[in-house]
Amino acid sequence: MDPALVALSLLPAHAALAVAEGLRSGASAPAVLARVVSTYWPGDPSRYGRLMARGRRALTLASSSGLRAIAWSDPDYPAPLAAIPDPPPLVWVRGAVEALQRPAVAIVGSRAATPYALEVSARLAAGLAARGVAVVSGLARGVDSAAHRGAVAGGGSTIAVLGCGADRVYPPEHAALAHEIEGRGVVMSELAPGTPPLPRFFPRRNRIISGLARAVVVVEAGERSGSLITARAALDQGRDVMAVPGSVLSGRNRGGHGLLRDGARLVETAGDVMRSCTASARARRRRPRAAHRPGAIRC
Repeated sequence: MDPALVALSLLPAHAALAVAEGLRSGASAPAVLARVVSTYWPGDPSRYGRLMARGRRALTLASSSGLRAIAWSDPDYPAPLAAIPDPPPLVWVRGAVEALQRPAVAIVGSRAATPYALEVSARLAAGLAARGVAVVSGLARGVDSAAHRGAVAGGGSTIAVLGCGADRVYPPEHAALAHEIEGRGVVMSELAPGTPPLPRFFPRRNRIISGLARAVVVVEAGERSGSLITARAALDQGRDVMAVPGSVLSGRNRGGHGLLRDGARLVETAGDVMRSCTASARARRRRPRAAHRPGAIRC
């Protein structure tokens, strides 16, 4: 692995589009790094060397932690993720990497989930897993962890996208769950090994959850839920957004109901999700080719 490619992954979020454009142009990772550093930090010529040194340290730490780095040009890099406007230059993974090649659906929702939301999440995930679909989520408390557990119980694959280095587990009480996921799926992150779970990383993480998936299902979300960030990312990436209806008494799903009012597809079962994906694929095939959004992934 070229340490310059790792160094590109260490750049702040505002440089992500410039990195993606540079790599897609065919330029080498060192050339892209030099160009981005000179553009954003013209008064700091030593930044290039510091980033390269951090890249080499990250590779050393990954090797000792059992992580694999998959570059954006590697055949194992998920094709749907490579198609988003700002894909990670590489991802760090542990587990069964073949899960990254399966068709995937993301299930996201509230951390402080109701028992209803936990049950629905687990059932949806188990049903999708039984149909050969990888379930993507963020290993968070609540809906995310219920989705991962449901996929494992359904005998299928699941992908956990972290807001910290893939050599860590956050929240820490999900260490056993992460180990289960590795047996039939992947724990992954765009963040270098050793990166702590800081709040600023989680909104960026959400674009990867949606980017890996052909559709995003929001099970339960308040008006300010982070799941709505994932839903917005999904729409920007040309993915389908679906939502599960919930109780109107508690207000715990106002964000989800807002999505339904705005046109998200209402789903209750894994069968609903699969039928919705099939309908979307047929609709896209009927559209004129010029009407397709760049980078859209067919469901």
